[in-house]
Amino acid sequence: MDVPEMDKNTGARTPFIVRDGMLVSLGTPGGHLITDATYQNYRVEIEYRFAGTPGNCGALVFVSTPRALYDMFPKSIEVQMMHTNAGDFWCIQEDIVVPDMEKRRGPKEKWGVNGDKLRRIPNLTDGSEKPVGEWNKLTIECLGNSIKVWVNGDFVNYGYNATANTGHFALQSEGSEVEFRKVMLTPIKKLSDS
Repeated sequence: MDVPEMDKNTGARTPFIVRDGMLVSLGTPGGHLITDATYQNYRVEIEYRFAGTPGNCGALVFVSTPRALYDMFPKSIEVQMMHTNAGDFWCIQEDIVVPDMEKRRGPKEKWGVNGDKLRRIPNLTDGSEKPVGEWNKLTIECLGNSIKVWVNGDFVNYGYNATANTGHFALQSEGSEVEFRKVMLTPIKKLSDS
């Protein structure tokens, strides 16, 4: 992986670097590391930690149109990695259905996929993350229009009838430094049991 620290044409700092053999999201400037290829029916396993101050980050699936929201976020469904909220879904110009939708997302008339609409769908558990500085394992499975999520082996979210079923995969740089020691994507033919 070649992730340069500086864009040689502009001198601008990139949001991702490789340090000590790990991919590091610097948190600022905000941005995304997006795969060249598109994927469908896969599992991605991510080992990550907030080495210092905990904060925000995300893994984006079904990524398509760049800068679709707030001129920054690509059209996608985000699986949140924000400290204490790992496994939440954020709908970014795409949508997904979960069990107990109104209980988890709020009043239906306020749902949406852009702007000030209710785009967040909280996960099913609290306390699945390890303390700051320790490694967490986030597992995401995408099959057809369904997504399942585990944090450190705990089943934390399930959505279906997503408005997309294929796209690029991306990691987010959004406010906090995050270290990644593993990001592995493999094809699947069925979703794992919860």
